[in-house]
Amino acid sequence: MAFPERFSNLPEYAFPRLRALLDSHAPGGEPLAMSIGEPTHAMPAFVGEVLAANLEGFGVYPPNDGTPELLSAISGWIQRRYHVQVGPERLMVLNGTREGLFNAGLALCPETKNGQRPVVLMPNPFYQVYAVAALAAGAEPVYVPATSANGFLPDYAGLDPKLLDRVALAYICSPANPQGAVASREYWASLLALAEKHDFTVLADECYSEIWRSAPPPGVLHVAAATNTDPERVFTFHSLSKRSNLPGLRSGFVAGGRQGIARIRKLRAFAGAPLPLPIQRVSERCWQDEDHVEANRALYQEKFADAAVIFAGVQGFQLPEGGFFLWLPVEDGEAASLKVWQQTGVRVLPGAYLSRDVNGQNPGKEYIRVALVAPRQETQRGLERLRDCLYV
Repeated sequence: MAFPERFSNLPEYAFPRLRALLDSHAPGGEPLAMSIGEPTHAMPAFVGEVLAANLEGFGVYPPNDGTPELLSAISGWIQRRYHVQVGPERLMVLNGTREGLFNAGLALCPETKNGQRPVVLMPNPFYQVYAVAALAAGAEPVYVPATSANGFLPDYAGLDPKLLDRVALAYICSPANPQGAVASREYWASLLALAEKHDFTVLADECYSEIWRSAPPPGVLHVAAATNTDPERVFTFHSLSKRSNLPGLRSGFVAGGRQGIARIRKLRAFAGAPLPLPIQRVSERCWQDEDHVEANRALYQEKFADAAVIFAGVQGFQLPEGGFFLWLPVEDGEAASLKVWQQTGVRVLPGAYLSRDVNGQNPGKEYIRVALVAPRQETQRGLERLRDCLYV
């Protein structure tokens, strides 16, 4: 059976490409995985207790949109974090935010925009699900460079106004994966004004919002409230994977306008998988507790400080403001990744695997992405091997 034509230009996922690049070569030292953003810090101590107390919940179908208690816990967290009131009718629990980012594209993208094929904007490099969602919705993905020249955040306002009039959705990630750039209040306000002018919806991927180096990243909900932006204009996505070290829980949420949330809920009712009830009970407790989040953040901040010392003097090196990746400059990301693997055993990801070629240019080609998720001493050893292999 032929693959649908609209997916013909879909790139291969990053990690199969990485295996094809590295796995036929022997590692040059004890293998150390720094390629994938899978948190390894301890999960909250209460997870097992809450799960055990609610095991009978696996015997019932879970509520599609989220339990009232979980939606209340999420609403309370939004109020504490962003000082914005968001009621349960503007929330939906997600089976991992990748599900939500994809389904929002399907639920919110119109079939046409101003009589033409709609456009979905996304930064380049980008989280690959953005492109898949655009193609699944029948839209044209447009990859906008996010480079050092623009602070690693895409300049959507600099696009041709005629193109902007075709835009239906614009994805944006802050803190950015992979570069760690943080959208300022001014950036968010400018993007929301652009969305109002050209009538498109912002999909804000804020999954790394609770891992930051020096200051909490501004949130789009706070800026939207301050600028009186229509709630239907912006949807934000958050996750317990990073803030709570629970990537296997597959739990997050989307917040936005009442009408848009209703459309996303309806799609989920027919084609999605709601969170099992015991998982919802664990999630409820996680959103109510900040102690484990603060402890987790402190561990990453220690590793940021270590990276600053290890890469001091390396031309082009920048510490991220948020997230847990380093975006290290190299001459060629594929060649550097292979060299590091063969000579040191450290496994990193070529930046080009997170980007698309546009007009013969790939903004990730001269970078590697390095995940700081391992324990501190292990991360230090890996970063020192990288430095000595690539920069000394």
